[in-house]
Amino acid sequence: MQWVNDLHALISPPAKGTPLTLVLLGKSKNALLSTFLFLDQFVWAGRSGIYQNKERTDQIARISLYCWMASSVCAGLVELGELKRLSKSMRRLARELRGADKYEDEQYRGKMRQSDERLLALVKAGMDVVVAVGLLQLAPTKVTPRVTGAFGFVTSLISCYQQLPSRAAPAKVKA
Repeated sequence: MQWVNDLHALISPPAKGTPLTLVLLGKSKNALLSTFLFLDQFVWAGRSGIYQNKERTDQIARISLYCWMASSVCAGLVELGELKRLSKSMRRLARELRGADKYEDEQYRGKMRQSDERLLALVKAGMDVVVAVGLLQLAPTKVTPRVTGAFGFVTSLISCYQQLPSRAAPAKVKA
């Protein structure tokens, strides 16, 4: 029922100050991912023998993979846009902290962590596109089954890493 959560993101209001293009790309990503997850239920039913029409199951499988690929492209574009916004914000903050060490500032370090998370999400989205291209066999000479498997394995590892809880902030010692 993951597709229901993505549908909920479609109706939730965007964060204040978010550009319209990023909002639309984010909502498109959620709609496409919901469609992929919904259609994947029919693919599962066809491959488990509940639904008997193999041709239709294969057709639905391809459509769902195209939705996943398009969702990954949208996710990558959203991450690029957010990284650009974050970079601008970090430059502004660095100018304000001209005399002080910017790496000692808590707000700057928070933005650095956000930047790292977004960069990892961008890499994952790009690798997901390669996996989808491999599964759809859109470039069979470039994206071989071995490449598809390797990229799929790495994106799975990235997903597991992203699910880990963040590290606790170090305790400050008062002198």
